[in-house]
Amino acid sequence: MVQDVRSQVDVSPDAGRLTFALNVTLDGCCDHREGIADAELHDHFTQLIGTAGAMLYGRKTYELMEDHWPAVARDETASRSDRDWARKLDAMPKYVVSASRSEYPWNNSFHLDGDLREAVTRLKERTPQGVLVGSPMLSAALERLGLIDEYHLVIHPVIAGHGPNLFQGLERSRHLELVSTTRLTSGVMAMHYRRKEG
Repeated sequence: MVQDVRSQVDVSPDAGRLTFALNVTLDGCCDHREGIADAELHDHFTQLIGTAGAMLYGRKTYELMEDHWPAVARDETASRSDRDWARKLDAMPKYVVSASRSEYPWNNSFHLDGDLREAVTRLKERTPQGVLVGSPMLSAALERLGLIDEYHLVIHPVIAGHGPNLFQGLERSRHLELVSTTRLTSGVMAMHYRRKEG
């Protein structure tokens, strides 16, 4: 049975959580070109970012988003789901971790500098609705620092046969607690996990 994605995005009762959210194939590939990018998927992510107070990006992922979505937000001929996602993203505060770039013309974009652990901890503390991060390389660094609290993995029924893959280079495994599962019409599974304590 297909569940209504609009009622399935869980909002954590705890403020200031850092949530990793990304599309991934069955074999762990997180190449954005390999997923099923339909209206239902965009609606899922539009609702998910609506539960957060800010986005956090590495430079490469930010620039991928910056090159496409601001124009979609202004394009009246774009599909309803693309435009909803683009406008929600445009309005969100977006923080970027980068050693090579510090200025960002896209609406509501800010440079997050300094020590990564300290800067992200401060961002979490001043963002009670929580922060979403969707950059694979940055997320691996944040995972190594133990800063990620929750995970929204959207698993596509695709075997890519190539990388990049999630969380490469971790020194130890991380055990998670399943919070919820939502099946989209396309066969995509939206999985919400929380860090298991202890």
